[in-house]
Amino acid sequence: MSERAESGGQPSGEVYDWYVRAMQLLEGGNPEAAASLLAHARAEEPSSTSVLEALARAVFDARRYAESAALFGELIEVNPDNDYARFGLGLARMRMGDVTGAVEQLALAVAMRPGSKEYDQALRAARATLRLREPPA
Repeated sequence: MSERAESGGQPSGEVYDWYVRAMQLLEGGNPEAAASLLAHARAEEPSSTSVLEALARAVFDARRYAESAALFGELIEVNPDNDYARFGLGLARMRMGDVTGAVEQLALAVAMRPGSKEYDQALRAARATLRLREPPA
């Protein structure tokens, strides 16, 4: 069966089907295809934070960091207490070279979810990078 329906180039199935397929693609290492399906899902369900978070993640994994940062930023606007969105925004900013902005977001993620090894590790790495970039005293 084709991924695309015959009319309008839209994927076959419903939004939930697109989301499930996109998550399988993302887990299978195909973030561009996942992002494409999730973009369709977001167009149909623009208020879904689950779709927005998955889209931000897929775009990040596709190495489109500026777009990912914007999407994680939208998610934070909707839910400022979303630690994963803060973490994702921090990682995206780090990849874009905004180490100060990355440290800020990663520190918030760590504060929101203390004990997360992944968050702690990312924050330590960002802070180390920031120290390396500081001019010697």
